[in-house]
Amino acid sequence: MPATPNSSLKDSRTRLNSEFGQSTSPPAKPYLRGRFAPSPSGPLHFGSLVAAVGSYLIAKFYGAEWQVRIEDIDPPREIEGAADTILRQLEAFGLHWDGPIVYQSESIPRFHEILEELKRKDLLYACDCTRKKISKLSDDGRYPNICQNKKLSFDGEVAWKLRHGEGSYHFYDHIQGDCEFDSSLYQEDFTVKRKDGLMAYQLAVVVDDIDAGIDHVVRGIDLLDSTPRQLRLYEVLDKPAPLWYHLPLAINQDGNKLSKQNHAEAIDSQHPSQQLHQAIAFLGQKPPVSLRNEPPEIIIDWAIEHFSLESIPQQQQIPYFD
Repeated sequence: MPATPNSSLKDSRTRLNSEFGQSTSPPAKPYLRGRFAPSPSGPLHFGSLVAAVGSYLIAKFYGAEWQVRIEDIDPPREIEGAADTILRQLEAFGLHWDGPIVYQSESIPRFHEILEELKRKDLLYACDCTRKKISKLSDDGRYPNICQNKKLSFDGEVAWKLRHGEGSYHFYDHIQGDCEFDSSLYQEDFTVKRKDGLMAYQLAVVVDDIDAGIDHVVRGIDLLDSTPRQLRLYEVLDKPAPLWYHLPLAINQDGNKLSKQNHAEAIDSQHPSQQLHQAIAFLGQKPPVSLRNEPPEIIIDWAIEHFSLESIPQQQQIPYFD
């Protein structure tokens, strides 16, 4: 993973708190809204339950709203009925959202507006490179920015790339501490519109978070190295970045993260209490054993009341064997 959380995380937190006034206690500015943003490519599994529970607890501990956004802008990966399944799973586990469900596909006209704005500012260019061509030209698999001066047409089967910035885009994570990156990551121009015409994740998530007023982002650490690219988008859109919280990943006995691609088993909506208890314990919150058989709402209420951000493990991966 190119992103490297500082190995001395507690020292890092202390230093950054002193230098920048950042704290692991409730921030001085009030939280407005957090979110959980699953893609409808299958039901939630234990790893995605951890992300949902973590984002929910952090939002509710700080008195913020918790929004659910279905990221349905990649039709080839979507499974019919998955969005409804996910929503029913969240309800069964006592994770009740504030406001209406947001569907990312409804924002596609907005994404096009942003792309045109960036194009007018000469921050975008077209790229017709194939993966095979990039792999031949790049030792590390990163895009070598070879189309930035070609002035290719934006029409046709081309990717739209955002020019990289001049900053380092290191950032402070409220779980992982000071996060530093290899310069090759933030000096790589990255895709904001795909060759197939679909919106790229980086652009869609930032624009949606800005428009929804999301001021804290809680997600798995597998998305840690997306953060510098997203910080670049906040920079070019002239908007303040949110606070970041990256949770450790649940991995299986083979050392792979639990994911839909790895055929992770769906969480059991008919008997949610035990897995909800496990997810809260995975996040270092030490719920009493006596809560295991209580209704999900009771378990969630306990977790909010006793929540400790400092207790979330400052790790990238934690084994989970059901």
